[in-house]
Amino acid sequence: MTWKISGTYVATCNCELLCPCPVDGKPTGPKNECHGAAVFHIAKGQSDGVDLSGVDVGLYNLFPSNLSAGNWKMGVVLDESASDEQAKQIEQIFSGQAGGPFAEFMPLIGEFLGMERAPIKFTGGKKPSATIGKWSDFTVEPITGPDGGTVTIKDAPFAFAPEYTVGRGSGKSKGAFGSHSFEPVYGETAEFEYADVMAADVPHGRA
Repeated sequence: MTWKISGTYVATCNCELLCPCPVDGKPTGPKNECHGAAVFHIAKGQSDGVDLSGVDVGLYNLFPSNLSAGNWKMGVVLDESASDEQAKQIEQIFSGQAGGPFAEFMPLIGEFLGMERAPIKFTGGKKPSATIGKWSDFTVEPITGPDGGTVTIKDAPFAFAPEYTVGRGSGKSKGAFGSHSFEPVYGETAEFEYADVMAADVPHGRA
């Protein structure tokens, strides 16, 4: 199976600013856990000849401790407009079965919650936002530095991209996969590029 996807993601969680999970720090959300949600807008992509361009994918996580300690819970939500063919490829990619960056984290996942279908909306721009079905609706407002530029983090070991913009999350997230609920506090966004073969210019993915 060969695949490659690229686009933009926006993510939020209940950790205090800044979320320590990308650097394997202990989560700072309630009960020292990290509950999060992300939407990946695939601007361009394919998997085994199946076109994935324009597909939106939601990802939910529960990290009960620092990431390298494992025992993660993960669930995937696919936009309802995607075809069955696209759904099969997306589930294999984001569950790690298809190799690439997500496969590296399979040993750390204690429970894969499966994949569900729901309407997903992604909006880019200066304050990116996303909705996932009836469960999540969140916006990320980037933090700006003294020069007016956005604050970024670079080369974190557990990150969705090699460099990403950090900000404040707002909105709601309640009831995904039966019980996954949290208040968005932290947020981040960046462009991403993932593939089945880990080339030097393909970032590691934080699931």
